[in-house]
Amino acid sequence: MKVCAFERVLLLLALPAIVAAVSPAVADEPDGFARWEKAISAFEKQDREQSPPKDAVLFVGSSSIRLWKLPEYFPKEKLINRGFGGSEIADSNHFADRIILKHQPRTIVLYAGDNDIAKGKTAKRVTADFRTFVKTVHGNLPKANILFIAIKPSIKRWNLSETMLEANREIQSICGDDDRLSFVDIWKPMLGDDGRPRAELFAKDGLHLNHDGYKLWTAVLRPHLERSPRP
Repeated sequence: MKVCAFERVLLLLALPAIVAAVSPAVADEPDGFARWEKAISAFEKQDREQSPPKDAVLFVGSSSIRLWKLPEYFPKEKLINRGFGGSEIADSNHFADRIILKHQPRTIVLYAGDNDIAKGKTAKRVTADFRTFVKTVHGNLPKANILFIAIKPSIKRWNLSETMLEANREIQSICGDDDRLSFVDIWKPMLGDDGRPRAELFAKDGLHLNHDGYKLWTAVLRPHLERSPRP
């Protein structure tokens, strides 16, 4: 079938839109990582001004980590907070050498996956990104413990709960195969008798935690930290 010159022009004009439609953007494309450069550079500035402790417990992940006032909840631990709001597991993978590995933590607490699924990633993709995180950390710090806090049930994202549960189950299975990995199950304690997220644990946005939410997370996480080997 012959295509006239006018039809060729229309096809060329439509091509970018067609490509965009069949190639959805994901967080770990190069341009996606660039948006975090300001936050990562700020961490590096902090490091230059005051060196973080070695053999610490390093928290990394999204805003649930960033907003956690860790010294208030874990006063006896050496702590480093490297949470950057809105981030996904792939972002922590990409910047691992700049915000995790150089600090040589004895234990790493990761909370991420929430934003990943909200942006359309499948449970299998989240699980694959977690595997990459483990490989990246243990390839450089083979003795480090990794504690994965389960993707939380929230009021705002309850419509995504099935995908979140699937990702949690798969990651829990991975953690069960390695003594250096622990799955911190905060999902069940955050549900009420009706099987839905407990409103009293959340800020007004129905997504982020309030003080009571962090008290619960701390109570669930603390036994895992106490079991982690110390130097």
